[in-house]
Amino acid sequence: MIRILLVDDEALVRTGLRLLLQTAPDIAVVAEADDGRAAVEVCARLTPDVVLLDVQMPGLDGVDAARELSALPVPPRILMLTTFDAETYLLPALRAGAHGFLLKDAQPGQVLDAVRDTAAGRHALAPEAVDHLVARAAAEPPPAVPPRLSSLTPREREVLAAMADGLSNAQIGRRLDLRVPTVKAHVSRIMEKLHCASRVQAGLLAQRAGLGEGAGRRQTDAC
Repeated sequence: MIRILLVDDEALVRTGLRLLLQTAPDIAVVAEADDGRAAVEVCARLTPDVVLLDVQMPGLDGVDAARELSALPVPPRILMLTTFDAETYLLPALRAGAHGFLLKDAQPGQVLDAVRDTAAGRHALAPEAVDHLVARAAAEPPPAVPPRLSSLTPREREVLAAMADGLSNAQIGRRLDLRVPTVKAHVSRIMEKLHCASRVQAGLLAQRAGLGEGAGRRQTDAC
């Protein structure tokens, strides 16, 4: 059973959401709150699975409430609901710890699916939110190459890109047709030139510069 806390300053909205959620056999509304501060207090006491959280409320608004909810010892999954412009609130909400973002004019089935996805550990985003994220990503300029990378030779940049993909020295050797001792020598020079204490740190630097097939992915230590 997915245990839900409803948070909205409008009683009519809470009633509508409660009636909708009660139609689902796997969802139960365990409490309601009419502002962000009350939401944090109720959540700390009842530890619901998901909080349906309005964005704009008096006192502690939804974004700030999401930040405090995420810091609780047993944080809930957070699904933001709003009638307001997704572009204005989407990124602040996600950065505050929200796991989903829906507009209040979403279809009932979309709301129920979003609750289930959020509870299951997935992100649930309204189509408008996805469109905004895609447009924002497309508009961002390519990452600048850090000045330190300019000191690397072309071969060292190839080795660094492989490091960014989490490859071991043996795997780098196979990719670039190099002997393992040669790879080790390249790695040592790269870390010295970049002033990196570990190959993980060097790989992260490379990822931020857009190097490697897995740029942006979390680097793992493949020593």
